[in-house]
Amino acid sequence: MAIFCPKCGSLMVAKREAGKVVMVCPRCGYVDRKEEKIEIREKVEDKKEIPVIDQDINAMPIVSAICPKCGNDKAYFWSIQTRASDEPETRFYKCTKCGFTWREYE
Repeated sequence: MAIFCPKCGSLMVAKREAGKVVMVCPRCGYVDRKEEKIEIREKVEDKKEIPVIDQDINAMPIVSAICPKCGNDKAYFWSIQTRASDEPETRFYKCTKCGFTWREYE
């Protein structure tokens, strides 16, 4: 809950004065000496356990490409800029059957 200064409307801040906490306006210097109970609470909830899926999930697109190792006609596909920006990107393929990875340059 925010407390605003009744004189200028600025947000008041808590300061300790003679062992008590009072609300003071940093802009105009107004001091609210009312003894209000200020309470700070934090609600901590138990963390839910996140399940770990111990499975090889591949979200890469599958394209038609012949594997040079086993001859399979499907492969995962991704591309990375491995050389200078004015050079074409390098395409990588990974066989869906044997897992062999190869690259193709332009």
